[in-house]
Amino acid sequence: MNYMIQQTKTIGVLALQGAFAEHIEILRQLGAEAKPVRLPHELKEVNGLVIPGGESTTIGKLLEAYHLSDPIQSLVARGMPILGTCAGMILLAGSVSGLNGYLLGAIDISVQRNAFGRQVDSFEADLSIPVLGKPSFPGVFIRAPWIETVGPDVEVLARLENGTPVAARAGNVVVAAFHPELTADNRFHSYFLDIVRNHETTNH
Repeated sequence: MNYMIQQTKTIGVLALQGAFAEHIEILRQLGAEAKPVRLPHELKEVNGLVIPGGESTTIGKLLEAYHLSDPIQSLVARGMPILGTCAGMILLAGSVSGLNGYLLGAIDISVQRNAFGRQVDSFEADLSIPVLGKPSFPGVFIRAPWIETVGPDVEVLARLENGTPVAARAGNVVVAAFHPELTADNRFHSYFLDIVRNHETTNH
């Protein structure tokens, strides 16, 4: 096992609703200690956080019900690495068409929910993601959002063939419209773990 991976501390995966188990599994395969997060005090034990896909309105309501929104926003302000996929991207966005509440405002993007249509319109696409290198990455889109606009400090990591942004990064916040946890390709999670390790190295 890679020595640097062994030095990775704990990655929390928000486990209120959605595909959290798959994220935990792939992070553990990469040698990270991954654990579900459901309560505010559990955030104190993690060095990075994943907000998974699911139903954004439901997850948002549960964030409020379990008093997690303010602690997560505090972690963002302190620079903790956070990965949001599908619904997670929606919740981390600065603005979302058709969703007024629950947003964490962690990354300066605007997002369109269910941009590709209903679940029957789910699809897969080979994505060129330069930060992951070759070959292309298998993007799994399920009732997926897309990114409508990005702020000046946001780096677009991936686009569809028509130019639509579907992954982005600002600081230590990474978002993706697709589900990297539903593929055997672990490079997107490995990329996130690199961000966590770099953050730990520069802050200790």
